[in-house]
Amino acid sequence: MYWWLLLLGSVSFITALIATPLLRHLSLRFGLVDHPDGKRHCHLKAVPRTGGVALAISYLAPFALLLALPSAHPVVTLANLPFDWKLPVAALVVLGVGLLDDIRGLKPWQKLLGSLIAAALACWGGVLIIGFHGYLFSPLVGIPITLLWLLACTNGFNLIDGIDGLATGVGILTALAILLSAIFQQNLALVIATVPLAASLLGFLRYNFNPASIFLGDGGSLLVGFLLGCYAVLWGQKSTTILGMTAPMIALALPLLDTSVAIARRLLRGQPIFTGDRGHFHHRLLDRGLTPRRVVLLLYACCGIAGALSLLQSTNEEFAGLIIVLFCASAGIGIHWLGYVEFGAFGRIFADGTLSCALRADIQLSELRAAFAACSSADECWHILRQSSVKFGFTRAALKLGSKCYFDAVPNPAHAENSWVVRISLSKRDYVELTYGGKDKMQPTAAGVFAETVSAALKAKRALFQAPAPLVAHPPAKFPAVRELATAAGALDPQTRNRRARSMRAGSH
Repeated sequence: MYWWLLLLGSVSFITALIATPLLRHLSLRFGLVDHPDGKRHCHLKAVPRTGGVALAISYLAPFALLLALPSAHPVVTLANLPFDWKLPVAALVVLGVGLLDDIRGLKPWQKLLGSLIAAALACWGGVLIIGFHGYLFSPLVGIPITLLWLLACTNGFNLIDGIDGLATGVGILTALAILLSAIFQQNLALVIATVPLAASLLGFLRYNFNPASIFLGDGGSLLVGFLLGCYAVLWGQKSTTILGMTAPMIALALPLLDTSVAIARRLLRGQPIFTGDRGHFHHRLLDRGLTPRRVVLLLYACCGIAGALSLLQSTNEEFAGLIIVLFCASAGIGIHWLGYVEFGAFGRIFADGTLSCALRADIQLSELRAAFAACSSADECWHILRQSSVKFGFTRAALKLGSKCYFDAVPNPAHAENSWVVRISLSKRDYVELTYGGKDKMQPTAAGVFAETVSAALKAKRALFQAPAPLVAHPPAKFPAVRELATAAGALDPQTRNRRARSMRAGSH
């Protein structure tokens, strides 16, 4: 039987060695290449990015051999694979999405949608996380978790494919970890599915290692991540330990951690999570002065150690918890060594209480907006302003709005030497002037937001501060007839008005 497995691996390896240079030549001829830009694409010349096609061909070659040899070993047959036709179709969907992105370019949400469709097909084909820590999931829980897992693995390999040979080598080491675990579990079906993948990646690495003459491209990296994510789920289904999926998670730690760190960094910076940058693990190592080859070899070593820990965790239930703790501590130390300023700043904010202060200030600002909205008089607005300004560290407040003027100050403020003044213009004549003298580290920032909130609220309440217009009494006319005459005379010419006025005076005598 193992001779048949060796034959399957050899077919994939040799096919990759032959198909890859042929695809490279065709890609150069038709212009299907990745051009350097001096930023994230730092290779020196245009390089084909259709390696995913060569990888797919070499992976499918041994299965075509099984179809052509019905007299193969009874165990090494397509009928004993741990999946049906739905998983190959899902893999082709992933490959097609990646190739479209390589050739024409897709938006991030389009790639994500394609990956989600492929993940749904895989779930339909039996790739499903069934439980964790001895607890079995219902389909309503297991399906969303599986979809999230497959999306993370698929796109994780796509993100680490930023330096020659990295994604390919990590794929080989992860596939070997899954292969060895399948052998320990005597899961021959998973062995049959994994051997060609590891062999085809090994053959492709011959052309993809630094300096690469062909890239995996999005088609290849998405395909590798998707297949390894599926096989990791099948590994977890057969796991003998109570922790189930933790061993596959450790084996796939490098792409999963890189993806998680990238999302966390972009959220902390307020950037879109789909925006590319130079903050991935391999970029940080390059920035520290390591050559591309040394970066790849160092990350290979990290992936190999993670694979070994995953195997130990899956085969030794007694030490599973200790292995998980050791792995998490090592991962935390490694991420800290890479020097991400976002996490350092967040840690300092959390440690010195600034985060809780900012949360408290946000709550107070929400209450302040609601209080201003409920005001029905100018005096109420001033009372709320003065009361809330003290909470935000202001020691003096002055308000001029319309016909109203207010002023109040804290006697002998303790931090007057560190004070500063902010003046908010509400109109040409109206203003709010606040003197800050607080000592809280977060308060200056919160004070600025407080000033903006007060400005918007008082402008909305300006009508309350306007003095009512005085009423002018007009005495009634002494002679109504004259008043009516004057009103009617306004429509006459001057000569007629004078003649009628003389006749009226003569009649009165």
